[in-house]
Amino acid sequence: MLPSLAPADEKLLLTFADPEAPAAVGSDVAAKSLLALLANAEFHGVLPIMLRKLREIGDAQLPADAALQQKLSELRDQSTLATGQSMLLQYHGDRIMKALAAKGVPARIVKGPVFARKLYRHAADRPFTDIDILVEPASIAEANTVIAGCGFELWSGEAQSQDLQEFKWLEKENTSLLIELHGNLVHDSGMRRRLSLGFRELQTIDGGEADTPAALLTIAIVHAAGGHKFHRLQLCVDVLQGVRALRSSVDEDRLFEAARMSGIELELATVLNVTGQLFNAPRAIELAERIKPDISIRLAKWLITGDTLLGVNSRDKMHSRLRRDAFRWVQRLARSKPHAA
Repeated sequence: MLPSLAPADEKLLLTFADPEAPAAVGSDVAAKSLLALLANAEFHGVLPIMLRKLREIGDAQLPADAALQQKLSELRDQSTLATGQSMLLQYHGDRIMKALAAKGVPARIVKGPVFARKLYRHAADRPFTDIDILVEPASIAEANTVIAGCGFELWSGEAQSQDLQEFKWLEKENTSLLIELHGNLVHDSGMRRRLSLGFRELQTIDGGEADTPAALLTIAIVHAAGGHKFHRLQLCVDVLQGVRALRSSVDEDRLFEAARMSGIELELATVLNVTGQLFNAPRAIELAERIKPDISIRLAKWLITGDTLLGVNSRDKMHSRLRRDAFRWVQRLARSKPHAA
């Protein structure tokens, strides 16, 4: 269980988690509070952002506490290793993409390295622990053969992987290197009847370009609410950065068209709403409100709040778990498709 945070510390955690928000540590912030913040930031996947901001603030401005300085030193060393791991993963991802291209298999890398490069001013703010490659379902068998030929072994079970359209591959010589091959970014086969985000949909969203803001934000929405259940803040930080990447009304219109086409209006409204609440981002809330709410959307917004995310591994974790599980049922039972106003 994570150390508890007072309301003021929760606000400070969110400030540290926002890549664009300046952070300052007041003279009244105790070492114990900073240690609790570091533990929460690590759990929620936003530790690299917090460490960067603390480095910018300077150790001289932090409490002169031996335990705090020791922890910071350990975490900074781990962060350096994580950056190196991300670079190594990127190398293998690029190698596999070249092999796929040589075999004529259309594919694209999604999520981690693309988010880091396209959405974050400091790429190290968004480390990643695997490489996600998306192909057409009909190309999965050939793509798997290519990945095996690049020195990787299938780690996930064949039957389950086929159902999820997600194959997990580990490098033979270094099992910390994970490649995930996807036929669809929505893995729940029950939900896939309503919402879907595959290679073809993303190509349509991009409209001949590559990794457009609308496509990146659509992926971030599905990642937060379709692949995962709001289990850490990093998911919403990706969405926050995706909203900031929308430069024009054309980008916004393309986003809503993408939501309509892939069936993720409910997810779009829910994730944008909670992201706006957490990070005081009015534009995210305004975009969420452009989706005409039906009973499913109203219920989803009621279930998924800032407290739901911040309570994932706290004293309120059971309350958070029940709300996130209920949200999954709302997703599965939702039938109607509201339209952007």
